[in-house]
Amino acid sequence: MEIDNELIRVRLEKLSALRQAGIEPYGGRYERTHSTRDIIEHFEELDGQEVSIAGRLRAIREHGKATFADLYDQEGRIQIYVKVDQVGEEAYRLFTQQLDIGDILGVRGRVFRTRRGEISVEVNQFTILCKSLRPLPEKWHGLKDVDLRYRQRYLDLIVNPEVRQVFITRAKILKAIRSFLDQRGFLEVETPSMHTIPGGAAARPFITHHNALDIDLYLRIALELHLKRLLVGGLEKVYEMGRIFRNEGISTKHNPEFTMLELYQAYADYHDMMELLEQMVAYVAREAVGTTTVEYQGHILELAPPWPRVTMLEALEKYTGIDFGCLNEEEARRAAERLGLELKPGLNRGKIITEVFEAFVEPHLIQPIFILDYPVEVSPLAKRKVDNPDLTYRFEAFIAGRELANAFSELNDPLDQRERFEAQLKERAAGDEEAHMMDEDFLRALEYGMPPAGGLGLGIDRLVMILTDSPSIRDVILFPTMRPRED
Repeated sequence: MEIDNELIRVRLEKLSALRQAGIEPYGGRYERTHSTRDIIEHFEELDGQEVSIAGRLRAIREHGKATFADLYDQEGRIQIYVKVDQVGEEAYRLFTQQLDIGDILGVRGRVFRTRRGEISVEVNQFTILCKSLRPLPEKWHGLKDVDLRYRQRYLDLIVNPEVRQVFITRAKILKAIRSFLDQRGFLEVETPSMHTIPGGAAARPFITHHNALDIDLYLRIALELHLKRLLVGGLEKVYEMGRIFRNEGISTKHNPEFTMLELYQAYADYHDMMELLEQMVAYVAREAVGTTTVEYQGHILELAPPWPRVTMLEALEKYTGIDFGCLNEEEARRAAERLGLELKPGLNRGKIITEVFEAFVEPHLIQPIFILDYPVEVSPLAKRKVDNPDLTYRFEAFIAGRELANAFSELNDPLDQRERFEAQLKERAAGDEEAHMMDEDFLRALEYGMPPAGGLGLGIDRLVMILTDSPSIRDVILFPTMRPRED
């Protein structure tokens, strides 16, 4: 506690004075009858009635023997009116001399409208529920330091109501996703967060150690492989919304810990997943923000289906003028270099094509769109296309120039899957830390037989960003990963 700070020292003195007066400044349960929003929205019914509310003091304005103050709860703000002849001189002196902005109060009083027309509560009794020892940021400055906002989210939520609304909307989005899937017969399940073998995505994992078993474990990088095991076991429509951990860089689009939805439907394919996704996003938008037409960072987006469907090769030709479908590996490399793209040595044809796509196509994909048929080299868990085995039945959905979702017609041939894993092992041996490991238990499950299926992964945080017009993934994660400060 920084007791040498003058403002904190003064508040500590007030705390001591309250206790000496027999007042406990850290109260217990408080019975509330209404929220601030209840009173504002139902004023005609509550005018003249007594209510009980609680919240945090955010402003105090003294006028002789009367004081106005702003009380905030989760729902919003309301003005309270404290008069000496209503609460008594001792209580009024306590209110004006011992309370500070940031304190949490319980208030009982009569609802009325002031001469200036503001709905207010005339206080006849108040209770100190929590004495705040640290001053809030000055009201006219707010909390603008982005680094501080992320580190001290509790302070961000106090002083920036729009931030609180983002996370209320996030909760509505999660609720709507569950409602949408539950109505369609999907079963929500939970799978392990620690894996003996990381799989289901191309990503670098976090490693931990289990002392009792004396084994290294990996925090999961995807939900996929355990959910597919459930398809083998006869659960035909499953989903999980869970935290994913990837030991990678941090940016406005990436946080090492994030939330993913994955779902799997037996006897479906990636066309079914396209239809499901576009319907789900539209449903969630209507439920969470009331419309499918949203603004994101200056772009007006229409989320209602149907979304366009374009193959990766078609999109590449449109934005680069090059038909990569007819190029071999060396020709694809030279074409990428002519476009000005610096490639790592050793990339295969599929990875070269994908990197060109990411650099020259993705930034143009503003309106919702499905990009179909990815190279087999970058899709080790997707079924090959019958008419072109170099490609897979895979799509990614893009909105606002970034990937929102990824889906496959799932590979259920255990022999083909083993060959793909073996190819990934060679890439791993060559230095690719994100390449898949061999998962013998998953292969064993496939050998028992997994029905044909469609699978979908949706980035929850990115969907929340779009529906709340948030420029950074850190704006939609309550406590994003941060480097500790030395102080």
